[in-house]
Amino acid sequence: MSFELWLALLGAAIMISLSPGAGFATAVSFGLSNGLRGAAPAVFGLICGYGTQMLVVSLGLGALIATSPILFTVIKYIGAAYLIWLGFQIIRSQAELELHNAEPLKKRERFIRAYLVNITNPKGMVFLLALVPQFLNPAEPQAPQLWIIGLTLVLVDWIVMTGYSGIAARLRRFVQDPKGRAWLNRASGSALILAGLVLSTATL
Repeated sequence: MSFELWLALLGAAIMISLSPGAGFATAVSFGLSNGLRGAAPAVFGLICGYGTQMLVVSLGLGALIATSPILFTVIKYIGAAYLIWLGFQIIRSQAELELHNAEPLKKRERFIRAYLVNITNPKGMVFLLALVPQFLNPAEPQAPQLWIIGLTLVLVDWIVMTGYSGIAARLRRFVQDPKGRAWLNRASGSALILAGLVLSTATL
């Protein structure tokens, strides 16, 4: 891959990661609820989910999902339902208990929840299926190019999602009273529910 083509890939990766979506809503939600360090396992889960999608596309399984309306629809609704459920869980949590008494989610639970958000988003996989070929040179070996594309997309997304959770964490510091905490829970939960509703309308 030429340096010029990689720069184009880098620009595309940045724009993709900055675009609001399920990953954005998840990173912000965990940043609001757990702070920057507490959101790190969730961000890592998002990245692992993104990497898994990239691997699936590279193996050619993404094409099967993209050409199967039934499979796409099943995965789409599972992902949408999971996001909506996650949003309601956050909204229902009591602000005061979450601040002072309730045990926070374990790191593994934060990782798994975020991982499932990305891995159950078929729209992201179909998008990758459309994006990746734009940066592949058929005259060169495919594996090294796929590694470069995958690492670039994943690393950029990691940086952006960490940034989003950090911004949310800074907002969290200014709202420490129970009422403000309840408002943040409603805001972050609503963002996940909205992301789930948007995902449920996705089409091939």
